[in-house]
This record gives sequence, structure tokens and C-alpha cells, in this order.
Amino acid sequence: MTLLHLSTWMEVETYLTRSPGIILPIGSTEQHGPTGLIGTDAICAEAIARGVGESTQAIVAPTINVGMALHHTAFPGSISLRPSTLILVIQDTVRCLAQAGFTKFFFINGHGGNVATLKAAFAETYALLADLRLPHAEQVRCQVNNWYMCGSVYKLAHQLYGNEEGSHATPSEVAVTQYVYPQAIKTYPLSPEVSRDHRIYGAADFRRRYPDGRMGSNPALATPDHGRQLYDLAVKDLSSNYLEFLAAE
Repeated sequence: MTLLHLSTWMEVETYLTRSPGIILPIGSTEQHGPTGLIGTDAICAEAIARGVGESTQAIVAPTINVGMALHHTAFPGSISLRPSTLILVIQDTVRCLAQAGFTKFFFINGHGGNVATLKAAFAETYALLADLRLPHAEQVRCQVNNWYMCGSVYKLAHQLYGNEEGSHATPSEVAVTQYVYPQAIKTYPLSPEVSRDHRIYGAADFRRRYPDGRMGSNPALATPDHGRQLYDLAVKDLSSNYLEFLAAE
């Protein structure tokens, strides 16, 4: 694995002679209930991206830690970009790297709220690169890969947690952070009464519907060993996906 921020420009230039691919972890900085770390989504994406980079000998970009999480901003500590801002961040990131010679951009995402904006950003980026008449603009490909939706990860999470996996502040994502940062495990009495609604509107409405930040989840079920298993499965699945992505036209 090569980390972009720990490389020199000459090392990146050499890397590009053997591969046009780069892995970009993206997450969010948002509340994850009473026991989930605010950096959960970025922590998971970064750890798994580095694992995939090591497995495939790919270069890994610095993590985009702040995503589209406007609906979480009624909880202290949450930070969000507007969708329009995140689109520009993705555009500028891909543009700079594409100008250097990268053409395969493999985003490993840890936050569901980023997905729609990422897909819009990819469309905007393709148009921008074409307008700039970049010599290899038509070869640029961007792909979003949600680690938590990997088939093996999804299957294990539901075997371990059943319907208590929920859809936010889930035990699976909390477990991965416990594996990565065992020194930062949090405990707090959780009420068994948790909303299983799936509606998301504005920040104030979100806090009213989900008072402690959870959406149908029981993160008390998480353990560091579960996190290790989920991490290993995600790295295995996404490593295969990355190599297929590199090989595809």
C-alpha cells in the first residue's frame, strides 16, 4: 500500500507508470448515537481503504472526512457540507488527480448520505473534464463502493444483529470502530425504545424522530471481534471489486 500523503511527487509519477487507479476513502463527521464515535463513517472508510490498498498494492488518497450530513447537525459535534459544496470538493479532487494521469477513481464510502451527492458529482466531473479537453477525459471512471453493502458484510451483520442492526449508528459500523480504536470504546445505557422509522428530512425533524441519534439500531451488541470479522470481509470483497474495476474498460 502507498499513502498519497506520505509519498513524494516522484513516487506518484512512478506509480502511474504501472497503474492508473487510486482509492479514495470518504466518510462523514456526524453523530452516531450515545456510543458511536462522531468520526465513525470516516474511520471505517479509511481503515478499509487502507486494507484494500495493502491487498492490491494501490495508492490511497487522504480521507474526505466531512460529507453530506445536514440532517445530523442538530446534534453537537456534527459537521456537514452542503451537497453543492461536496460536489465541488469531488470535482476538484478528481480534476487534479486526472490531470496527473489517474483515470480510475475507486471511492470507498462509509456514509449513506453521501451516495446521491457522489453520483451527481461524478456526472458533473465527467462534464468538467470534457470541457477542459483533458487528453484522457473519456477514460476517467469514478465508482462509489459502500463498504457496509458488500454482500458478505451485509450477511454477517444480519446474522450477528438481526433487525437490531438498524440503519444508523449500527452495531456493525460501531464494531469496526471498536476494532480500529479499542481505546475509544464508549458505553452508555441505551433505551430499548428506539425508532425504526426510516424517514429523513431536516436536522430538527431528525432529532425529534430519533432523540438519541439511533435509527432502529442496538450498538450495544457491537464487539471488537465482530469489527475484525466485518473489516476482513469488507477488505476481501472490495479488493476483488477494485481489481475488476481496474481491468474494466
